Amino acid sequence: MADGFLPVSKSDMDEQGIKQLDFVYIIGDAYVDHPSFGHAIISRVLEAHGYSVGIISQPDWKNDESINVLGEPRLAFIVMGGNMDSMVNHYSVSKKRRETDAFSPGGVMGKRPDYATVVYCNLIRRTYKNKPIVVGGIEASLRRLAHYDYWSNKVKRSLLLDAGADLLLYGMGEHSIVEMADGLNSGIDIKDLTFIKGSVYKTKDLSSVYDYIMLPSYDDIKSDKKTFAESFYTQYVNTDCYTAKTLVEPYPNGVYVVQNTPSLPLSTNEMDFVYSLPYMRNYHPSYEEAGGVPAIKEIKFSLTSNRGCFGGCSFCALTFHQGRMIQVRSHESIIEEAKKITADKDFKGYIHDVGGPTANFRHTSCEKQKTKGVCPNKQCLFPKPCKNLYVDHSDYLELLRKLRSLPNVKKVFIRSGIRFDYLLEDKDDTFFKEMVQYHISGQLKVAPEHVSDNVLSLLGKPSNNVYERFIKKYKKLNESLGLKQFVVPYLMSSHPGSTMKDAIILAEYLRDLGYMPEQVQDFYPTPSTISTCMYYTGYDPRTMEKVYVPVNPHEKAMQRALIQYRNPKNYDLVYEALMSEGRQDLIGYGPKCLIRPKNGRGYNIATNKNIKHDSKNIKHDNKKSGKKKAIRNIHKKKEN
Repeated sequence: MADGFLPVSKSDMDEQGIKQLDFVYIIGDAYVDHPSFGHAIISRVLEAHGYSVGIISQPDWKNDESINVLGEPRLAFIVMGGNMDSMVNHYSVSKKRRETDAFSPGGVMGKRPDYATVVYCNLIRRTYKNKPIVVGGIEASLRRLAHYDYWSNKVKRSLLLDAGADLLLYGMGEHSIVEMADGLNSGIDIKDLTFIKGSVYKTKDLSSVYDYIMLPSYDDIKSDKKTFAESFYTQYVNTDCYTAKTLVEPYPNGVYVVQNTPSLPLSTNEMDFVYSLPYMRNYHPSYEEAGGVPAIKEIKFSLTSNRGCFGGCSFCALTFHQGRMIQVRSHESIIEEAKKITADKDFKGYIHDVGGPTANFRHTSCEKQKTKGVCPNKQCLFPKPCKNLYVDHSDYLELLRKLRSLPNVKKVFIRSGIRFDYLLEDKDDTFFKEMVQYHISGQLKVAPEHVSDNVLSLLGKPSNNVYERFIKKYKKLNESLGLKQFVVPYLMSSHPGSTMKDAIILAEYLRDLGYMPEQVQDFYPTPSTISTCMYYTGYDPRTMEKVYVPVNPHEKAMQRALIQYRNPKNYDLVYEALMSEGRQDLIGYGPKCLIRPKNGRGYNIATNKNIKHDSKNIKHDNKKSGKKKAIRNIHKKKEN
């Protein structure tokens, strides 16, 4: 057995003196025993509560025997598709197969099936007809009720039904996994574990379900998009552990899928406990020959300081998975982990990140949340910061200072992203100054996503003038510190609400900025986000107003190309997009033009006339006085 890792074979079990495991954990990722991997946390939490757990990583779903390598578990099988939804892991937004998988040995693609959680459960059921199956992880969490599936372009049933599992645990599972284990261990039948917070189960009898909301039936939401949007929003406003109600979704043949209210957030002491468990902090040594597991490189020298996010971006699934309630670790816990990192033989002096979903969130957004939860129908930062918003970076700043002072630490970076609108609300600039001075590796990555206020409002992002204020302040701080650091903005194309006009506004903004992003994210409709609901239904579920949605692949390609209009490969798409909107003024040789004309033809916005350029004269003048002067001369000579 690999010293310290959980059993992955019968020989490992023999070495540990285990005749039968309590739980066999089937995972879609390679086995990495690090707290950034969900399977590592869940297995170590169970172990800490006295249960034995064995890992079957990426079983061959075409071979029934692959599920038997650890024998039958005493209590249950646990199944998790991976750290990512398996379909996002496999396919780009254009539905093309990705070439690599960072969560598999050697980065090899194809080690897990599409819809991995469902396939693994069906694999188990072929051999173990009656053994309890419990599913969890992000794939199960975001598909816990009926949902739109982008890859099949269908409304799918609750994953619980398609998987044939007995219980689904959603969100952060430390509380619910232990409650489930204790229940089974005490002799309670899996079908009677209907009381666990953060769980979903199926039943034909609602007599023991109290104070619930009956959602529209699966048949109704499948046949009517407006009903889908209404049902989705009911789910969205019932994601807080303090305010949520139990949700019931009816299916044919008298079956109900029941979603219990969310688990309570972890206290700081509980978070510290979870991160203090004896993780090996690396991939299983059996993967060494394949070159290891690429995903470890991103997190091996990073620190998780918080969970949850009250940012409320429309395209993000965190509200459904981690929740809006911020949960934090103590400084002592984080420092202790940092010391382990600095003792690693591969540590070069750089802590890559200290953060979470949003790095600069280290407490709830207001005091009320601690006892009454987040507001169901209001956001903390959008469309403007709430008047009750509590803004204070002092705790995070103190933590960063402690980490900077550790022996052998050269630099501590913030790479998980900051919420710049929240940062601007802080009247004390101390954190902003020290972030610029100490915690940026030459460039700061932020996510304005767009510049058109029309699109930003649907994204759940602040208006563009907020981003402009941030950039201005960021530049001023850099100048005062004698630094030349840049901002790399993450931008998104084709989000619901984005028209071609909006895409051109973004292109013009980038032109004026003198910046062309190397990477652009086309909107990706992943399960259980407001944006995906808009994409599928054409309605904003918050207002039930209709939303324009760019779904045509060619239109989406044009919107994407506009953001990278300088790339010669995008010329034809950009040209077509500009012509379609009557923006010939952006085709020409002037300083405001995005692209040059085809066949020497352009447009003079000042005279409202077409112009034709003489390429021979341009070449001649280029030799004499450079391209800019040549263009200026030809404009004077050739206007019609």
